Amino acid sequence: MRIDKFLWCVRLYKTRSLATEEVKLGKITAKGETLKPSKELKVSEEFEIRRGPVVFSYKVLAFPKARQGAKLVSEYLQDITTEEERKKWLLLQDQLRLTRERGTGRPTKKDRREMDAFLDIFQELNDEE
Repeated sequence: MRIDKFLWCVRLYKTRSLATEEVKLGKITAKGETLKPSKELKVSEEFEIRRGPVVFSYKVLAFPKARQGAKLVSEYLQDITTEEERKKWLLLQDQLRLTRERGTGRPTKKDRREMDAFLDIFQELNDEE
């Protein structure tokens, strides 16, 4: 099965054209090589998807006949992303949530707690290095 179609069928991308575009931009790699949208995948083949600074890794388990429901995706795809990359992703999401628009006023008590929690986690990660 073509990689662009597979990415769309297992719901990693909302549309097949988005999946094709990401492959063309070189954000999908296998064994360190960038792929073309027409690349034929094989069962048990592994590939990576780069989203910003984070690299998600997946393993092909089987091929669906058509686009699958979210509950069935685990039958066709295994997420083998490292724990370190998952932490990077969570930190990035937290950072995006905590950025405030200029002029929105003073942070609320809840906002301050969220920012403090984020900074504590970030400090712990820096201490580990």
